[in-house]
Amino acid sequence: MFKPKYTITPEILKNLVKTAEAKAVLENAYLIPKWEVALRREALIRNAHASTAIEGNPLTLEQVSELARGRDIMATRKAKAEVLNYLKVLEDLPTLSEEGKITEKTMLTIHRLLTKDALENPDDSGVYRNRQVVIGNRITGVITFRPPDTKDVPVLMKALVKWLNSKDALETNPVLEAGISHYEFVRIHPFIDGNGRTARTLASLVLYLRGFDTKQFFALDDYYDSDRQAYYNALQGVDSKTLDVTEWLEYFTYGVALQIEGVQKKVLSLSIDIKRKELKGQIPLTERQMKIVERINTSNHITNKIIREMFKLSDEGALKEINKLVKLGVVKSDGKGRSIKYILA
Repeated sequence: MFKPKYTITPEILKNLVKTAEAKAVLENAYLIPKWEVALRREALIRNAHASTAIEGNPLTLEQVSELARGRDIMATRKAKAEVLNYLKVLEDLPTLSEEGKITEKTMLTIHRLLTKDALENPDDSGVYRNRQVVIGNRITGVITFRPPDTKDVPVLMKALVKWLNSKDALETNPVLEAGISHYEFVRIHPFIDGNGRTARTLASLVLYLRGFDTKQFFALDDYYDSDRQAYYNALQGVDSKTLDVTEWLEYFTYGVALQIEGVQKKVLSLSIDIKRKELKGQIPLTERQMKIVERINTSNHITNKIIREMFKLSDEGALKEINKLVKLGVVKSDGKGRSIKYILA
């Protein structure tokens, strides 16, 4: 069975303490849904841009933002597909596990969704590699990393999945678990292409399932992209014989602390001039309600018909959802009769 090797150093401990402190502030800060949506949307866009850029996607942050808004841009089909796929996977992150567990099927599904219409050979999408690959400099030809033999991939992946669902993993700090799963996945390199994107998505899924970033507020991929060489060095710095990931975890936990502290500052700045100070805590929204607010945020309004189509609900079911948001003071009606629509309050 896979068992990670690492030591909790003073650096790792310091990063985990900073992360816990910032997380506590976020959980207790008052946020109106409009701000929640904006923070979540910004993080999704920055993650999609950064994670695909690391692997050579040429689109700028502005272009990724345009695609996220449903607008077309001048770019190759492959470049657009990579970004749109990543955005969709991050948006659907809560639905990707199987009853809260990460399985091999989960990994294969994530890869298939990320690489749809983006691989030279479509048959390589969503399946383990059937041939050996190496990582190196295309110009110099120097090989920097040779992953395990192809025949060993299924066994290694089964071992990783078994650990992810083990008591040991569940008793491990979520940030450390995410970092360990990220590295081990990259080391195994189970797919022909798209391993980095899948590994980063896996880390995000671990954090989400462990209740760490349930609102998907911070853009960890942005940290990797800010200094790609440092990211590569941290991954390649793990000794191939001992597989001790201590130094990688120092790098990873520092990134999580840095990004979540950045979100904390944004949240606190948003809360300074809040008019409804008598209300404490955040307004709890379900995933469905959050999607309704997001739709209003991008389209300026929503109707009963749109809600029915979005979630395949009856007229009564759609009205029930919107009435909940009205009661919470999140949205308000605009117009009357059949022309009625709903906007942010």
